[in-house]
Amino acid sequence: MKSDQYAITFACYNQINYTRQCIDSMVRHGVDLKRVVVVDNGSRDGTCDYLASLGLGGLILNKSNLGCGVAWNQGALALQAEWTVVMNNDVLVSANWLENLIETAEQNQLKIISPALVEGKLDYDFDEFAGNASLKMATALRLGGKHAVCLAIHDSVWHEIGYFQPVPKLLGYEDTLFFHEAEKAGIACAMTGASWLHHYGSVTQTAMKQERGLSDKQGLGNRYNYRLLQQSWLERKLRKMARLRQANQWHDSELAQYGMTLHGIRQNGDFNWQ
Repeated sequence: MKSDQYAITFACYNQINYTRQCIDSMVRHGVDLKRVVVVDNGSRDGTCDYLASLGLGGLILNKSNLGCGVAWNQGALALQAEWTVVMNNDVLVSANWLENLIETAEQNQLKIISPALVEGKLDYDFDEFAGNASLKMATALRLGGKHAVCLAIHDSVWHEIGYFQPVPKLLGYEDTLFFHEAEKAGIACAMTGASWLHHYGSVTQTAMKQERGLSDKQGLGNRYNYRLLQQSWLERKLRKMARLRQANQWHDSELAQYGMTLHGIRQNGDFNWQ
């Protein structure tokens, strides 16, 4: 894959240990850091100094936390490419994750694609697991599936529906609005078993909740953000039911065929397949 075919960006807010692990996993698996743009949203834990030492393709230091939407847009625009990977900083990548992700998208004429993932504690050998899983489930595809932990976005998508909404008070709702616009535009997306990540699990959002005095069960986003979808209460409920039915169908089909699914959660030292 040509280096200028892709760019990678993520936002961070403190949590230097997770950012370091993410970068280390990229380097270990051959990512050129000159193709990575990191946007820091006002960290005060040494993250900025660490990032400045890496020789990244771009480093943007915001004075305050401007939210995901603003940061993702800054990163995507700072280093433009055919494919832009927008991801969390609390993840680990695996061998050939990027090549497999984009190759699968191109083979299936997809414009947005997300990798499979395991979430939770890193109490297993992720590299060994991901190597086996990416071979075993190379052809597994959840058409219509996607998640904002990591998504590769084709350049044509920006021209079709624009970028993420740059409104800091959305507080994590930016991905829902983006996916909503992509669905309305009929943009093909999927989740693939050819590429795997480990996701520790919303580390930055947890830190933001603590900063705002919210409990783990409370959401960051304002419930009135739903009005931006321009859907009635009934329509939202029906769509949610349809998503749950689809998720159950994916789960049952993948479990029957592969003995695992594209989304695992580590619980009590074992995989709980979703």
